[in-house]
Parts: sequence; C-alpha cells; structure tokens
Amino acid sequence: MAASSVTSPLCTWLVAAACMSSVTCDRDHSSSTPSMSRSSRRLSKWARRRKVVMAQCSSGSSEFNKRGFLIPSFSGSSIQGLMSSCLAFEPCNDYYNSTGLSSLSSNGFSSLFRSKDVAPTNRRQRRINRAAYSGETVSVAVQPTEEVTAKKKPFTKQRRVVVTGMGVVTPLGHELDTFYNNLLEGVSGISEIETFDCAQFPTRIAGEIKSFSTDGWVAPKLSKRMDKFMLYMLTAGKKALADGGITEELMNELDRTKCGVLIGSAMGGMKVFNDAIEALRISYRKMNPFCVPFATTNMGSAMLAMDLGWMGPNYSISTACATSNFCILNAANHIIRGEADLMLCGGSDAAIIPIGLGGFVACRALSQRNSDPTKASRPWDTNRDGFVMGEGSGVLLLEELEHAKKRGAKIYAEFLGGSFTCDAYHMTEPHPDGAGVKLCIEKALTQAGVAKEDVNYINAHATSTPAGDIKEYKALVHCFGKNAEIKLNSTKSMIGHLLGASGAVEAVATIQAIRTGWVHPNINLENPDDGVDRNLLVGSTKERLDIKVALSNSFGFGS
Repeated sequence: MAASSVTSPLCTWLVAAACMSSVTCDRDHSSSTPSMSRSSRRLSKWARRRKVVMAQCSSGSSEFNKRGFLIPSFSGSSIQGLMSSCLAFEPCNDYYNSTGLSSLSSNGFSSLFRSKDVAPTNRRQRRINRAAYSGETVSVAVQPTEEVTAKKKPFTKQRRVVVTGMGVVTPLGHELDTFYNNLLEGVSGISEIETFDCAQFPTRIAGEIKSFSTDGWVAPKLSKRMDKFMLYMLTAGKKALADGGITEELMNELDRTKCGVLIGSAMGGMKVFNDAIEALRISYRKMNPFCVPFATTNMGSAMLAMDLGWMGPNYSISTACATSNFCILNAANHIIRGEADLMLCGGSDAAIIPIGLGGFVACRALSQRNSDPTKASRPWDTNRDGFVMGEGSGVLLLEELEHAKKRGAKIYAEFLGGSFTCDAYHMTEPHPDGAGVKLCIEKALTQAGVAKEDVNYINAHATSTPAGDIKEYKALVHCFGKNAEIKLNSTKSMIGHLLGASGAVEAVATIQAIRTGWVHPNINLENPDDGVDRNLLVGSTKERLDIKVALSNSFGFGS
C-alpha cells in the first residue's frame, strides 16, 4: 500500500501521495447534535441557539491537544505498488482535542498531524510554501497566430475539510476504541484460516475476521446476497455516520445532493464472482443474477449511497493497496471544489477465499509461518518471510468546516492537502532507490506546507516483505533521517495487510495515536534488518509520544 515485494500505487494522503492533519475538539462526544437546515436562515437560527456551546469550544482553540497533524502517504504494500498518494491534516484552529475522540490518517497516502507545541501554519503561508516548490512553468502553444489573453480568476477563499466521523471493521475489533486498545496492548489478529479448508496451500494463516454481524446496519435480504467486502463497507460507513452524529433527524435536513460516497476496493467481490464461475460450470441459469453488480468495486459505494439517499459524487477508485488514500484525497477535493459538503470515504476488502489466497501464494508474497501465526507478520525483522493477508474496512466522514461547525459536530482533524506519484518502474517491485516513495512524501509535505522537521511519527506501509520494508525504510530515513525524534511503527504487524482497506484503517490508527498520545508497538521485531536503526522504531510495547506531525504510508501494485 514473501520472496517478492509488490510495488503499486504510492499515496501520501494526496492521491498517490497526499497529506492530512487533524485536530479534535474537547467538547463532549455525547453532546446532542442539532439538525442541520438547508436554508441559511434556518442555519442562522440554529447557530444562535448553539452560540453559547460554540463559544465555549472556540474559546479553547488555543489549547490544542499536544498531538496535532497527520499526513498519509502511499507507495505500495507487501505487495508494493506503483502508485503513491499523500494526505495532510492539521489541527483545526476552531477546535481543540476532546477526550475520547480520535483523528485519522490514511495509508496509500501519508497523513500529518501537528501538536499545539508547533506553531500552526496558516493557509496563506501554506499557499506561499506550495508556490515556492511549484517547479517550472510549462507553456503550451495553442493557436500561435492568435493572441491569447490570460484572465485572472477572482480570489475565492478555499473551503476547508475536516474529519468528523470514523468507522472500522477489523481483525482486532469493530469499534474504534476496541480496535486501538488492542493495538496498544500488542494483540495479534493473525490466526489460522477457518472459513475454508486451506490444507493444500503452503500458507494457512491470515488476519481473518472471526465474528461479524450486520444486524442493525444492513438489511437481512442484502446480507445474504452481498460479498463480504460490501458488507464490511456498509457497516463501517454507517458506523462512521453514527460516530459523526448524523442522526436520522439530521439526515432529513441535509442537502443530499451535496453528500457523496467514495469508498474503494482493491479486489472487489471476489467470492461472488468465483461462485458465479462455479455455477456457470453447470449452467448460466444457475448463476446469481447479482453476480456482476455485486462483484464490481464501485457497487459498495453505490449501495451505501442508495441506502442513505445521498445524491452527490459517487464512485470508487481501485489502486491496489493504496486504494483508501486515493479515495480520501479525491473525496476531500470534491468538498474543496464545492461539489459536496459531506463525503464518506475509505476502503474495504475481503479476499481471504481460496482464489485470493492462492493468487498471492502464486506471487510468492505470503508468509508461511503457519506453526506460529501471531509471529508471522514481522515488519523490518530479519526473519520476515512475506506479508500476511488481512480483511476489513475503514471509512472516514469528511465534511466542510463551516458545515460541521454549524451543526455542532465534533472535529477530529483538518485535511490540508496531498499529492501522488508513480514509480514507473516495475509491476510489483519498488524502485531500487525508493524514488517514488521519496517523491510522494516530498510532494505531500510541500502541498501541505509542512516542514520535515515537524514530522515525528510515521505509521509505515511496512508489510513484512524482504524488499519492500527496507526500501521504504531507506526512503523515510532519506526524508526524515535528520529528525532525532522520529518514531516508526507498522499496524500490519498485528492485523496483517488489509489490501485496499489498509490505508483507511491505518489512518484511524494514526489519528488515535494523536488523540491518546500513545503509539502502538511493533510486535515481532526481534532482530531488525541490517541497516535499520532500532532507535527509530517503536519497541515491543506501546510508547508515549507527543506527536507534532504524523505520516502514514501506503503502496500498491502497479504504482
């Protein structure tokens, strides 16, 4: 986002490479949320009713949580990719962190968060910073004989994007706090595969979700027909809405033409499609009439949009293991351009089925440490022998800042910007010198107007592949090696590689780190690879860290 490392899309929370930062408000998460009105008159009336509460929150704006920014970066996965993207978030000046709330970061991208100890960069300065690194101007000759007059666009204040809700479905739990507390305790979600007989395969372990129910989230009729990647997506998406305070009453007040869904998948409905092929061996009449729509990667977003009645931007992006970050970046851009006020975005995958396992075994990319599953995923360790497949979903609710403030939403983070790159080198192997990763991160930082010195926490893409881990590590040291405070960890050491969902789930983990001030351990890191400075890596237990800016990476096939 084993023997071979796959390179794919690189993203640093900017499509392919993007950056994000976020901040949370100390307002109580359980405080009531008033309904959002469509008309400015009703909004103003509501705003007057909430004046006291908002004033209290704003008055604390100078008391930001010590943990502040996030920038996600993507560049491949254990299957390292050819695309990269980065996203940046920063503390929102209108809010400060609230107890029990968390910020997000995304993989496949790089996310940045900054603490109150770092003077926040204002948006004007960030524009200046971006201009300074904008590179050469490219001139295009069109109708040379005709005089071309350049018209200046009138200045318009850029819309700001914040994160107001999160939802997860993972091998370590389906609630935000459960998921992150298990990470902090070093609990492994890797175990023997139980959903099918995999005795014939050399790899028989995965980050498999053992217990999952759609009760209360998905209609029973659909639950029986849909592929699991869609069920995970719909459940995580609705949990993000609930976490964001989007009640049924409030939903009726939203302008649904300005609400969209952009949740992607790397593999799509593999089981639905596989079952259709098996049925076809008998007769086409035996095929599931939903096999085509329920196998396509965009149908999860479509079904969620139809369920909610959201008529804004609706599609999916599939960039292998950098999928989530690309979706997050594009969703943010829809809001920035005024095409949407709210966007559900992220990724979902459920490829732990015979054809999925067999395909990655054929790539020789998976660990074969079947006798000790919890020790199988071991990023940066000399004894790593490949990545471990995982499954699940992560979804973020992005919202235009003023829209969020008017409805009294809690704010986890602010999206700053991002960028994306491509190795343009090999289908699965990362560039030998990590050129794409370096470029992705540097573009993300420039886009977000964040200095390298401010980054002191990186949630790496590190998937536990021999080539991928070390090449990403060297690229990170190249970019941030002069920062003595930097700390790196890999969420995949405990949940495995969730493919297209990894970026969004790891974004949640990164924001939780900012919220709590604790970064989760790197489990199974017993003997770091040659050239890896152990002081840069989080140890075998959780560590307290005053995060100024955090980065989250992801890579994928083909990038």
